Amino acid sequence: MGYPGKNRKSYNTPKHPWQATRIEPEVELVKRYGLRNKREVWKAHSELKKYREIARKLLAESIKGELKGHVKTDGENILNRLKRYGLLKTDSVLDDILSLDVNNFLERRLQTQVHKQGLANTPKQARQFIVHGHISVAGRKITVPGYLVPANEELSLGYYTGSELSNESHPSRPGQVVKNIVQETTKPEEPRNIPMREAK
Repeated sequence: MGYPGKNRKSYNTPKHPWQATRIEPEVELVKRYGLRNKREVWKAHSELKKYREIARKLLAESIKGELKGHVKTDGENILNRLKRYGLLKTDSVLDDILSLDVNNFLERRLQTQVHKQGLANTPKQARQFIVHGHISVAGRKITVPGYLVPANEELSLGYYTGSELSNESHPSRPGQVVKNIVQETTKPEEPRNIPMREAK
């Protein structure tokens, strides 16, 4: 046993470092969701693996007979948790946990939700806004891009009241950026002065 106060990894790394069949999908996920590195993909994979293992154990118990006592409570708790974060529908059962994939977890990240709701132009910009303290969830400033947004707080995302981005005319806001681009493209071109050739 190591030192109790020492930070430990909360995710599992791949057993083999060079596998083309694994690396290519990971690179695609990093690009699609604007992740910082593959470590964030591995964290999502570890979360998914943890829930799947729990679901398999509970399903194995259910085959023996009806779930009772703390086993039944554990099953209800795990389902309620996944439903609360919008990873499962309200009528889902334990079997539905096995159908989840890593995309379900990445879709619920604050960074993805900020981009999807139009608070940022790109996933990378969404990450920047969050880290710099410009985004709030239900009025609370959140600076963690990997924060899983609960389903009941999904519609409460916005710019933090103390942020410069809360001003609608801020040039970095998506609507203002589009407006500036439209103005630049519709701006009439100024006539160019072409010097005349001297007569020979």
